[in-house]
Amino acid sequence: MRDRVDEFRSRILERKPLRLRGGGSKDFYGGPLSGEILDTRGYSGIVGYEPTELVITARAGTPLVEIESALATRRQVIACEPPQFGAGATIGGTVAAGLSGPRRATAGSLRDFVLGVKLMDGEGRELNFGGQVMKNVAGFDVSRLVTGSLGTLGLILEVSLKVLPQPLAETTLRFEMPQNQALAAMNRWAGQPLPLAASCWQDGVLTLRLCGAKAAVLAACEKLGGERVAESDAASFWAALREQAGEFFAGDAPLWRLSLPSVAPPLELPGPLLIEWGGAQRWLRGTVDVATLRETAARAGGHASLFRGGDKSGGVFAPLPPALMEVHRRLKQSFDPYGVFNPGRLYPEL
Repeated sequence: MRDRVDEFRSRILERKPLRLRGGGSKDFYGGPLSGEILDTRGYSGIVGYEPTELVITARAGTPLVEIESALATRRQVIACEPPQFGAGATIGGTVAAGLSGPRRATAGSLRDFVLGVKLMDGEGRELNFGGQVMKNVAGFDVSRLVTGSLGTLGLILEVSLKVLPQPLAETTLRFEMPQNQALAAMNRWAGQPLPLAASCWQDGVLTLRLCGAKAAVLAACEKLGGERVAESDAASFWAALREQAGEFFAGDAPLWRLSLPSVAPPLELPGPLLIEWGGAQRWLRGTVDVATLRETAARAGGHASLFRGGDKSGGVFAPLPPALMEVHRRLKQSFDPYGVFNPGRLYPEL
């Protein structure tokens, strides 16, 4: 494996723009792709797994499915359910994208589960950040900074993740209610001692997942009511939502992601809508006026991103204030002084 690392270093030291790529399952995400491909899939394998310590460490090119399979043998999971969006998804690409699945609102984001990373910077240096225990961060937490940076700060070589036990019991409930009532209910329930694990509202139907101790799940079902969904149907529903494989996500229409406060009221949006994370993540399909959509999201206290498809010329992510963009520029300069890694993938200026 050292030969592979040396090969990565040689490519980086040529100081030509590189497109860091694992399985390519998230090539659609972020700005336009540019640079020569640097493929990480040959640098794979689980380096260490300590089930009793709830930590797994793997090389960047390790398939996410391989990691989840290893965890399943010990009834453990990556609790935020990061999506794969394709069988070839790697752990390095997963961390670089920083995306989380249906359980994110209650379990935390992928960033919360990254304990440490080994990174190769624009000078070809191997840098270690974080570690393999929870309380080890002193100062700036670079591991979390790298998560979601879309590979613009460096080449991820290894990742250490916190994992959790699988829930002992799980039940899915469905309720028929309009959007305003669903948002109010989700926020009300979030403030109660209920074993909430995921939520989804679409076309007048709110679907709720409960996970935890069997007694807690049964008590919550009795309190909330609703229609219980068959176990196999529920598993298929949440898997399809995680991987965006349902009918709502099918087709070529642009997919917009609105990140909002969960208490934000229903917005006047021009297209089909799907709501997750108790109201904090709202998906919109269709061609829209970008400026109007982003202004609407900003007035509600959030922002809008072009997640998939559509015209990227207006920028994929909401523009940053000048002061915050300057912080991003300085970070990019510190880690990647020659502009080698994924130029323009996060913001055109980077």
